[in-house]
Amino acid sequence: MSNDGQHALSIIAFVGSVFSPYYAWARRSGAADPENHCAINVALYGKAGKRWTMTERSRASMTRDASRLVVGPSQVHWNGECLTIDIDEVTVPIPQRVRGQVRVYPQGLCRFVASLDDGGRHRWGPIAPCSRVEVEFAAPAMSWSGHAYLDSNEGDEPIDRPFTEWDWSRGSLSDGSTGVIYDVRQKQGGDRVIAVRFQPSGDFEHFTPPERQPLPRTAWRIGRTMRTEAHQPAVVTQTLEDTPFYVRSMLSSGLLGEAVASVHETLNVPRLVSAAVQLMLPWRMPRVR
Repeated sequence: MSNDGQHALSIIAFVGSVFSPYYAWARRSGAADPENHCAINVALYGKAGKRWTMTERSRASMTRDASRLVVGPSQVHWNGECLTIDIDEVTVPIPQRVRGQVRVYPQGLCRFVASLDDGGRHRWGPIAPCSRVEVEFAAPAMSWSGHAYLDSNEGDEPIDRPFTEWDWSRGSLSDGSTGVIYDVRQKQGGDRVIAVRFQPSGDFEHFTPPERQPLPRTAWRIGRTMRTEAHQPAVVTQTLEDTPFYVRSMLSSGLLGEAVASVHETLNVPRLVSAAVQLMLPWRMPRVR
């Protein structure tokens, strides 16, 4: 998010994309190679307009080592101090170039890892929850700086095996820390709620999450909730993504005694794996060699 609140972006590097219909189809024939289903997803929001791209590429277009991931013409590189993301992609179905560089500077690295399911087969690890970002794009033309968040997810099985849905949110607090709530509903077993406050130093502490509050259903009729303090009801201020299975929004809410602006995401897993959605996805997520 830019310092002036006028721009935002999201970048996700996938190795074995959980949203890939091609990966799902390959698994029907047995074990599939995750490195044959890679993508760098880019979503830009702001004055220059919205652009979204997620082109899947095969193992032939992917290389990686301890410090670099290359997927087609785009790459992610870590030099010990800065994560540099070079983007060169094209949107679909209307082709528009997305080309630029993003540099993420962690204020402190975090060693926190949590299991999202009872079996410990899905894990979430914030790497640098409190970071600075510098953005330079030629297409669309824009340049800005602001605050950023960097994390990772990994799993040993498809997400439709243990989960039905989750709500995730993060908010920046007045002391520079970041509060994150992962609110997970499993197919079997109880709900798992992870609520952690991360300091710029990399230190962290758990806190008791507030109660759930229902949010308005989306245009695709997805139900969602937000954990917010009773005296500060959550209000959706902007919807960034509204799809049949996934929603990303900006909210105003209450967290740890403060009024905060939060990024909120909801994933509905049964919707994602439904036949209708799996047939729709290639129109937004093309696959090339």
